[in-house]
Amino acid sequence: MSWASLRDPRTLFIAGALALALLALVVPRVLLNRDAYDVVAVIDITTSMNTRDATSNGETTSRLAAAKASLRELLAKLPCGSRLGLGIFTERSSFLLFNPVEVCDNFSPIDEAINMLDWRMAWEGDSYISKGLYSAIDIAKSLKSDLIFYTDGHEMPPLPFSGIPAFEGKPGDVGGLIVGVGSLKPTPLLKYDEAGREVGTYAAQEVPQENRSGPPPPDAASRPGYHPKWAPFGNAVVNTKQHMAFVREPHLKQLAVMTGLSYAWLGASSDLTGPLAAAAHPRTLQVATDVRAAPGSLAIVLLAILYGLAALAVFTARTPRATANSA
Repeated sequence: MSWASLRDPRTLFIAGALALALLALVVPRVLLNRDAYDVVAVIDITTSMNTRDATSNGETTSRLAAAKASLRELLAKLPCGSRLGLGIFTERSSFLLFNPVEVCDNFSPIDEAINMLDWRMAWEGDSYISKGLYSAIDIAKSLKSDLIFYTDGHEMPPLPFSGIPAFEGKPGDVGGLIVGVGSLKPTPLLKYDEAGREVGTYAAQEVPQENRSGPPPPDAASRPGYHPKWAPFGNAVVNTKQHMAFVREPHLKQLAVMTGLSYAWLGASSDLTGPLAAAAHPRTLQVATDVRAAPGSLAIVLLAILYGLAALAVFTARTPRATANSA
């Protein structure tokens, strides 16, 4: 082999591709830093979450189904080394189903557990969202984890006129998301019988429209039928749309401010990886990463360029001959 042939670009391309291919066979794993997350996900399973006004994969579905689909999607996208725990909320408490476990080693059982969540698992019909969120934060803090809390924000019975209960924790101690699930447009609440069968929707008079425990509102004295002892709330019929289901975004955003969490609406997109990364407290892992794909890919690129140039040279050589023959 002459010196001139060694300087031929084709020889250099082949030699480079061969060297890269050999490097891909022997290169060791490289330690790289990667963010991992420890998260407790709590899903609201109260009756209002059965409202079919949410979107998942482009189709209309129940809020509960959309929340489960979103969490399963997040599970598939969490990096290995992350840990996910699962809980449910109903009445005034969140209940932990299992502690955070590594997502890659335990993907199938976690995914199946999420898929099996059902509104019939609820032990009470009330929905004290604020207290349930505070309970979930306490659980996540005890496990040194962040929190994802899926809910539509519908307090039932409604909050008293004194407002949201005070949050006794330290805002920001637990990172994560409050995820609003459902439509912003009002939809009638579904009604179920004692056997759990859907039997219609609630009318306004069938649902408490205001909370009459505790002190009356500041404007009570101006209400029709007001009496300081016998009718401190008056006797007027009020309609605050408590029989209608829609995401209570102002309420959830206020809770996010009080607790130091972030708020995200589960609208057309169910992908929460970006919002979670911005709101959570990741931990850094050193992961042995296989980088053989990099030199292997470069070898393929060099060979593709070589054969592309060869094909171009053949085409260029044939074109003048064809022109001469036609002349």
